[in-house]
Amino acid sequence: MKLIKIRRIIVTAVILLAAYLMQTAVFPALEIAGVKPNLMLIVTASFGFMRGSREGMLVGFASGLLIDIQSGDMIGFYSLIYLVTGYVNGIFEQIYFDEDIKLPLFLIAGSDILYGGAVYFLTFLLRSDFNFLFYLNRIIIPETIYTIVITLVIYPLLLYINHRLEEEEKRSASKFV
Repeated sequence: MKLIKIRRIIVTAVILLAAYLMQTAVFPALEIAGVKPNLMLIVTASFGFMRGSREGMLVGFASGLLIDIQSGDMIGFYSLIYLVTGYVNGIFEQIYFDEDIKLPLFLIAGSDILYGGAVYFLTFLLRSDFNFLFYLNRIIIPETIYTIVITLVIYPLLLYINHRLEEEEKRSASKFV
């Protein structure tokens, strides 16, 4: 049973690292009109509603910490935003169904809009930059659309990995019964 948990932790860490590398190395080349998709948010939200609030918070904190370390401005800023995102998406674990892609798309879109609003509020508004409509039209909405398009590609892969891990956990649990 311990081996299964260790395997899940390793797989989650590999997914996080791969998402981080893609977001920082590949997606800047795919930038459109100054906007790139938020792959770390996709991973955080997906783990939240697939595995629950606890795992969503842990993945969110790790995702945010990687981004905090990269940006170097304030350690903990993005960690807190992603942690809250993972927790809120984890609340929807009870109504989440694997076959239905509408809820994950809606949750990821909502998470990206709230993420953009939180970043605006905590970085620009507190510096007396009151041009929210400009930020909304030029950054938040295009990033949300781009993130949703990438979600259509990334989410089935994350779902497949989660199914495989759950099947292995069920097989392991049935051996002990």
